[in-house]
Amino acid sequence: MGRLFGTDGVRGVANADLTAELALGLSVAAAHVLAEAGTFEGHRPVAIVGRDPRASGEFLEAAVVAGLASAGVDVLRVGVLPTPAVAYLTGVLGADLGVMLSASHNAMPDNGVKFFARGGHKLADELEDRIESVYEEHRTGAPWDRPTGAGVGRVKSYEQGFDQYVAHLINVLPNRLEGLKVVLDEAHGAAARVSPEAFTRAGAEIITIGADPDGLNINDGCGSTHLDLLKSAVIEHGADLGIAHDGDADRCLAVDHTGAEVDGDQILAVLALAMRERSALRSDTVVATVMSNLGFKLAMEREGVSLVQTAVGDRYVLEEMKRHDYALGGEQSGHVIILDHATTGDGTLTGLLLAARVAQSGRTLQDLASVMERLPQVLINVPDVDKSRVKTSAELATAVADAERELGSTGRVLLRSSGTEPLVRVMVEAADIDHARSVAGRLADAVKSALG
Repeated sequence: MGRLFGTDGVRGVANADLTAELALGLSVAAAHVLAEAGTFEGHRPVAIVGRDPRASGEFLEAAVVAGLASAGVDVLRVGVLPTPAVAYLTGVLGADLGVMLSASHNAMPDNGVKFFARGGHKLADELEDRIESVYEEHRTGAPWDRPTGAGVGRVKSYEQGFDQYVAHLINVLPNRLEGLKVVLDEAHGAAARVSPEAFTRAGAEIITIGADPDGLNINDGCGSTHLDLLKSAVIEHGADLGIAHDGDADRCLAVDHTGAEVDGDQILAVLALAMRERSALRSDTVVATVMSNLGFKLAMEREGVSLVQTAVGDRYVLEEMKRHDYALGGEQSGHVIILDHATTGDGTLTGLLLAARVAQSGRTLQDLASVMERLPQVLINVPDVDKSRVKTSAELATAVADAERELGSTGRVLLRSSGTEPLVRVMVEAADIDHARSVAGRLADAVKSALG
């Protein structure tokens, strides 16, 4: 069996790859593994279970709840809420684990299962590996002790979670949003109720789009992966800015009053300076991945903010933040982590804090985002090559060194191996897009020659 867990839980086409049997089995295994790890500390365990509005989430939630209860775990069902809300409630309610059913920005046929440990933190790799191992043992017939009678878990709905999470978001804001007109694109996803409620309570005038989930339309031509509707709505309504989430609302991208996109790097830059101004940016440091735009790095250097870069993936950003107690980190895709107030990327919180900076500063988002200039990025996928030799090929190393000399301090080269496919990704940044394309094309040819 190949590894079930990816970088963000277990995902696949619902009822094909991700079946009710798999969801149930993983939940039972998670309960047993966390108990063995001492997470439950001798008491009757409690789990928070939430989901996004995908139709498949209904039967998958039932399977997860059944698995947990059959393993002796009491379950609080919080219904349709964002991933960061489930993480927050897991922590604030003192639950032993949390489970979120979502495939994030993926299309509707997909779904996923994501586990949170006590405190609302993602599981370590070794715990995920152990869950897979126990799941496989059970699947192939290994017996396990099944509680009976009063030992089985009880299941309750926990409707207070919505208000608790929204109140938490409002309490985090450094200032109110009166005077701002904001368009919110909820991707017909998990934040369709939460985000409009939070922005309204914070004082903003809002216009919502993509806020009518029917179980089938999540991420369909809207949200953070499809910004055209938001750009048009911002201009049509004369709004100060627009905020876009993905299906489970752990991402935030934005649009300024002219309809121009403001990506995750720019949002990080704006929030970093805002947090430093109020002495909330510990060590004057922000964490981002190696895929962040070179323009972000140059802007932070100019502003006196240190940048720590990690491998691609918000889990690596979070690990670095926790290791050194940094307060802010994120990805170009819009995963932004404000560690003092969230244990994972929180798109609604990010959008609120971005709007709060606009309101507090009296400046437009366009002006605030201009702190960094996005350098053009060219990405070329080179298929059918021996990706294992990316770091050892002398021929390729020479080609990369030549490209870096040509680009100088105003450009960058990055080669990445795909985690699942026999391909290498070539990324080149340069001040001039044609120059970037030319260098990327030559590097792609070099990859084919050296690794083909």
